[in-house]
Amino acid sequence: MNKLVFFLGPGGAGKTTLAKTIAARRPAAVFDMDILLRPAATAIMTMHGLDPDDRDSDEYKSLCRDLGYRITMDAALDNIGLQGDIFVVGPFTKEAADPEWIGRELSRIGHTLEEVEVKVVMVGLPDAATFRKRLEGRHSPLDTWKFAHWDEFSASLGSRTVAWPLPASHVAQIDNSHPDRNVAAAAVEAFIYGAGEVTA
Repeated sequence: MNKLVFFLGPGGAGKTTLAKTIAARRPAAVFDMDILLRPAATAIMTMHGLDPDDRDSDEYKSLCRDLGYRITMDAALDNIGLQGDIFVVGPFTKEAADPEWIGRELSRIGHTLEEVEVKVVMVGLPDAATFRKRLEGRHSPLDTWKFAHWDEFSASLGSRTVAWPLPASHVAQIDNSHPDRNVAAAAVEAFIYGAGEVTA
């Protein structure tokens, strides 16, 4: 059965770029929560008279956050059992802290962790200054709140763990700060596929 791989981490860590770099070399589809939720979040925030580019405030989290994860996981789970692997990209902060979350998600499609190979790539950077430099470099309006509330955002950048009942070998902590993105990509590809699997 195909693999279900989560790329987790804060905004600016390079989760999406990393997932896409590997998916360009492997038979895998990338399900990025930011992309999947964007049209709905923009419409919902606008309807409530709020900034349509806001993706961090309490108002956004109340109105859109859970919807984003539901849309993303419904799309990802719908691809379980197909030929290509599934790369899911997003922070998943609350979900990763819940030991039972992944089991509940797989049960929605009648599967268990014993039947689906789940791996987690925890993508990070060494410090808040590196995160800020990355965010500034991508020039995204979705980061406006982060800069305006930098102390609050930077406080969320510490190392994280995953509470899901996965083997230790199925979770990798990846420092994505090397200037050559292929360095981290090679490490993640080896983690997901192993050194013996031939690139498609």
